Amino acid sequence: MDYKKSKAPVDTVTRDIMDLCVDTGNIYESVAIIAKRANQISMEIKQDLSKKLQEFAAYNDTLEEVFENREQIEISRYYEKLPKPTLLATQEFIEGNVFWRDPSKDQ
Repeated sequence: MDYKKSKAPVDTVTRDIMDLCVDTGNIYESVAIIAKRANQISMEIKQDLSKKLQEFAAYNDTLEEVFENREQIEISRYYEKLPKPTLLATQEFIEGNVFWRDPSKDQ
């Protein structure tokens, strides 16, 4: 997923908590759902970044051959400019793009 195209803000935004508990009816349940989704997004971003940086890994035993790789720096800057996973997860939750279920209420 391309997180750069997300409508999530890059900076922290003050939100009305009543907007977050419209679907669940409970703010704590909404925060738990957002937190779990943020963890999922964080893991996806971390795996994607490590996969891209793996191409540039140098397996040398000496520290003398340290050099900068422009492509590696650009990739790192791209991921640094992405919105934080919590902001992405909150935006997805508000837009209704997060699926969740409560097994205790399903019975």
